[in-house]
Amino acid sequence: MSFTLAIVGRPNVGKSTLFNRLVGKKLALVDDTPGVTRDRRRGDAKLGDLRFSVVDTAGLEEADDSTLEARMRDQTEQAIMEADVSVFMIDARAGVTPLDKSFSNMLRRAGKPVVLIANKMEGRRGDDGFYDAYSMGFGEPVPVSAEHGEGMADLRDALVDAIGEEKAYAEENASGTDEDSFEDEFNIEAFEELEEDEAEFAYDDTRPLKIAIVGRPNAGKSTLINQMLGQERLLTGPEAGITRDSISVDWEWKGRAIRLFDTAGMRRKARVHEKLEKLSVADALRAIQYAEVVIIVFDATIPFEKQDLHIVDLVAREGRAPVLAFNKWDLVENKQQALTELHEKTERLLPQLRGLRTVTLSGQTGKGLRQLMEAVIATDRVWNTRIPTSQLNRWVDGVQAYHPPPAVSGRRIRFKYITQAKARPPTFVVQCTRPEGVPASYERYLLNNLRATFELPGVPLRLHMRKGDNPYANRKRRSNR
Repeated sequence: MSFTLAIVGRPNVGKSTLFNRLVGKKLALVDDTPGVTRDRRRGDAKLGDLRFSVVDTAGLEEADDSTLEARMRDQTEQAIMEADVSVFMIDARAGVTPLDKSFSNMLRRAGKPVVLIANKMEGRRGDDGFYDAYSMGFGEPVPVSAEHGEGMADLRDALVDAIGEEKAYAEENASGTDEDSFEDEFNIEAFEELEEDEAEFAYDDTRPLKIAIVGRPNAGKSTLINQMLGQERLLTGPEAGITRDSISVDWEWKGRAIRLFDTAGMRRKARVHEKLEKLSVADALRAIQYAEVVIIVFDATIPFEKQDLHIVDLVAREGRAPVLAFNKWDLVENKQQALTELHEKTERLLPQLRGLRTVTLSGQTGKGLRQLMEAVIATDRVWNTRIPTSQLNRWVDGVQAYHPPPAVSGRRIRFKYITQAKARPPTFVVQCTRPEGVPASYERYLLNNLRATFELPGVPLRLHMRKGDNPYANRKRRSNR
């Protein structure tokens, strides 16, 4: 992108609304509650003929250094320093407040170009606040309505004036990631039968890998990502539920491009009452749908809570590739005994994902991070597996001979043909007589046998039974002569 823009201002002035307007989609959570945004969120923006990177930030507040609000302010200050230009937003209807004036001094100290905009200017109720904004000392404010899209052309002109045409129209970085193509690529697709390619499937380890980090509140998800990045990129602390938006950050591991998604903690549905938390959980669910591998973070000191199992089951039903990460392992005392119990419970409580890869680690110290990423890559390989049709049909013939399916109304079910319709996750279609009569227990037997025979541990498998067409059904019966 040609330049980076940071949107700053006190809470509830409309920063996230403007962010969503610039990126052209509802990426940031928007609510009437002040302070919804806490972490920095980055997106690819378009404003007229300008293409740039935009960063949504937490609302600027005055607070003691030890508080969550102070840590949020530090994140915003870092975004200002990394940006080429800042948009300083005020609420024109509320007018210029002492907090606005206080943080205008911080922007001056940063020494970066600033564009002052007066938001919520629809109608005439913001006129007084608009004229008050001249007193801020940033020149003529730009009147806009982020919610209704008014004043965007004036904002575009103000940005060009602030940073200069050469910077505004600098050639885009060819290595940048296109957010639109990413989301379009990973929309959940309807199941359809595809023609089988007999060629051996080649795993592509050059493509960017999308990883979502999910789990209960305060399991250590953001701390783990910060450890991966080697910097305090995400807001962390002892308070539960700090993360609200699903924040994406780019990373590289052993030359492999990675996109990490930090998500809000997911509590039991019965405990989620506030609208804002419902929006946060919905955002986390979308992150799971768009991811390829999902790391489910357990608190190793209190693992296998009921909600932990619900989250793993959700990931499996979405067809994503799961990896279990038992975090805070440095706090566990009898590690050998605890490890034995974790493996036993994993096999017993999650039988639908037999062979699920598990890793113990400490997000605080980084110990176990290498093993976690090795498990992620191995699971992704399995998730992308494609098996040739010829091997599958030899397998199904052997299964029928060794353990034939049960009879229905005295007539034996016969499997005619099997093919893999798709990968991600591995999905198989079986043509057989009387598919409706195949018991669920026999389908589980087939899936377990598939998993063992073709080495498909720890990922969801799909099996669809279909009735083969009768080639003689539409032919006229020849009369006897």
